[in-house]
Amino acid sequence: MSDTPRIILHNDSTTDMEQQLLDRFPDADFRVCNSYDGLPSLIDDYRPHVLYSVRFAGTPGFPRAALFGPQGPAWIAVGGSGTDHLGQWDMARTTVTNSAGVAANMMAEYVFGGFLHFTLNVMGLQRDKAAKAWNARKVAPLSGKTLLIAGLGHTGRAIAKRAKAFGMYVLGTRANPRVMENVDEVHPADDLAILLPRADFVAIATPLTPETRGLIGRHEVAALKSGVVIADVSRGGVVDQSALLDALKAGQIAGAALDVFEVEPLPADNELWTLDNVIISPHCSSVYAGWEKASFNLFLGNLASWKAGEDLVNIVNPARGY
Repeated sequence: MSDTPRIILHNDSTTDMEQQLLDRFPDADFRVCNSYDGLPSLIDDYRPHVLYSVRFAGTPGFPRAALFGPQGPAWIAVGGSGTDHLGQWDMARTTVTNSAGVAANMMAEYVFGGFLHFTLNVMGLQRDKAAKAWNARKVAPLSGKTLLIAGLGHTGRAIAKRAKAFGMYVLGTRANPRVMENVDEVHPADDLAILLPRADFVAIATPLTPETRGLIGRHEVAALKSGVVIADVSRGGVVDQSALLDALKAGQIAGAALDVFEVEPLPADNELWTLDNVIISPHCSSVYAGWEKASFNLFLGNLASWKAGEDLVNIVNPARGY
């Protein structure tokens, strides 16, 4: 650890970050990199102690090897919450932190925006408006319905809080179950399959790890009750996309708000694009005005702790993925 650590800021645009860093640490020693290709050589030449990195151009081509190479930093601060693009690492050699929690409230709002889209039949109302047709329609309440949240981290807890405001009964899973505010029943992750048939709504908010890849496969999709609505803000690969597609086409799943996909961008020929009962968003449920500033402020607080020899927050265990 150095009193004046060498820092690399890695994002497609770093101007605002540079000013935030200098406002907090006027004597900061840092370099910037605005590409994936340029990062390996900068790491070799500059030998940073600290790297703040945003996965701004997706996972393919991300220069993971350079981060964990011989000149790689001792601390990697990930600007988002997911760290699956980093694979596995040696915690004794490299500390990785993330920005989990920064976008939790926004992602929870996205989830309920998706739920309400279907319960209020927005698509039907829009069709009637376009046709200037005064059709009698019914809307459905969230109150009294059961919501299952797969993953009770920052985002899952934010979802649960909003669910209670709507008067929903909340089930949730987590690796280490414990009593939690706004959650009526907390179950171990292994109980997911037996909980799925109880849910009227499902929110998927778990990180992608070896244990959660394929967490909701064809067997689990088949266990869902007819008419369920799903919102997925986890990572592509947690849900079996083929099984989900079949259930949506069959009408077993009434609607799905999908922010993540097995291949991103979602290929133009993917059949999900054609389904009326699907909302597709380009992995943007966490992207709101000010999120980058909030994420970087979390990093700056951690940097102050690093310089003072204090514990960092949001340290990620690669075995768990969070």
